[in-house]
Amino acid sequence: MDFGMTAEMLARIQFAFTVSFHFIFPAFSIGTASYLAVLNGLWLWKRDPAYLKLFEYWKTIFAVTFGMGVVSGIVMSYQFGTNWSVFSERAGPVIGPLMGYEVLTAFFLEAGFLGIALFGRRRVGDALHMVAVVVVAIGTLISATWILSVNSWMHTPQGFSIDANGVFIPEDWWAIVFNPSFPYRLTHTVLAAFLTTAFVVGAVGAWHLLKDRENRQARIMFSMAMWMAAIVTPLQIVAGDMHGLNTLEHQPAKIAAMEGHFESHPDGAPLILFGIPNEAEQRVDLAIEIPKLSSLILKHDLNAPLQGLDAFPADERPPVMIPFFAFRIMVGIGFLMLGVGLWSLWARWRKTLFTNPWLHRAAIAMGPSGFVAVLAGWFTTEVGRQPFTVYGLMRTSESLSPVAAPAVGASLVAFVVVYFLVFGAGVFYLFRLFRRPPILDEDHELDKGPHRAAGIAPGPAQEEPIRAGGAGAN
Repeated sequence: MDFGMTAEMLARIQFAFTVSFHFIFPAFSIGTASYLAVLNGLWLWKRDPAYLKLFEYWKTIFAVTFGMGVVSGIVMSYQFGTNWSVFSERAGPVIGPLMGYEVLTAFFLEAGFLGIALFGRRRVGDALHMVAVVVVAIGTLISATWILSVNSWMHTPQGFSIDANGVFIPEDWWAIVFNPSFPYRLTHTVLAAFLTTAFVVGAVGAWHLLKDRENRQARIMFSMAMWMAAIVTPLQIVAGDMHGLNTLEHQPAKIAAMEGHFESHPDGAPLILFGIPNEAEQRVDLAIEIPKLSSLILKHDLNAPLQGLDAFPADERPPVMIPFFAFRIMVGIGFLMLGVGLWSLWARWRKTLFTNPWLHRAAIAMGPSGFVAVLAGWFTTEVGRQPFTVYGLMRTSESLSPVAAPAVGASLVAFVVVYFLVFGAGVFYLFRLFRRPPILDEDHELDKGPHRAAGIAPGPAQEEPIRAGGAGAN
């Protein structure tokens, strides 16, 4: 079962498929873990049951997402030994320890405190429970740090030597971990995770506001999400621009593919807004472009020269079609996020944040936008690195295990079937959780919580019904 493709192409498709499924879960769980820490902190500070309800509401969603992320990550890692054993053998001395550090410093940290964060409030008390929630959030960030360090090293390798057998030997771990693209990739990815979570939270809050605009918990989650969209999206655009400048310095061929520049431009390169890359003819058909704007963005000079793909050997040029379109999808979604964030500021100023149905519908439509953006960014980054696994040093064709195309094709079909059944069921369950309205009930009365044992009596605001316009709604 080879589908008329080589073993290398099938192995690449299989890895892309499994990583894509895996990537969407950490992209959500990183932000959700931090969101839970904020909600729990607000509950301890204000003793407002609305925040406790929201924490309980989102912790179940986080637990399901975290579990799917762990399962998909374990399956993905086996492919280093099955389909990419030569890469593992040669690059293993560098990437193996880094991935081991991720398990030791992050996964064990998360796993050790996850049970307390999810189920331990009444058993360990508020203080230790808050510590556990924060540790889980920090663990997700540390996990992202190590994995992105590995990935960044593959794009901008340094701190190593190569022995006679072609094995990468670590020489300077500081240089390996903090390689040139790592700070930019880490910042860009973590901000993307926060925005992904914000727009999911905003979509859920908007959905319930359309059902009941007096639902205070929905108001709180929608307000918090829109603050995140308005504040973090501009930071993400700046971080993305800096990441692009770093990529231009270290991977100029990738930038040429992203921009659709088949030819070099010695006196200023245009910004191609849209077109259809024609790799056979080495041009962009139906191009809509703005003269010299690409040089202004990338080199801050209208007339600055910019290399095209013709400046690189033919066998070292990345494919153009996927990076070209994926990059535009990512950037387009980024500006849509900015638009929603600015719209929310306008609505907040007009005091219509919770009563504007069109803003709520827009937020619902943007709910999955973060997932699409992170996948588009990943496709841009990874396909743009081709034909290398370790950029400039080890080709993808040299990294493949000695496997036959039919065997890889059969396992790819198995992955597709199993993933859609298992993770499809998981996503369906998440949507069922999203549909539940976040309303207070007898399970979240404060007199059943640990504060009673600590001698904290409910105050008047905790005994009265929660009003729609009460504290925290904005």
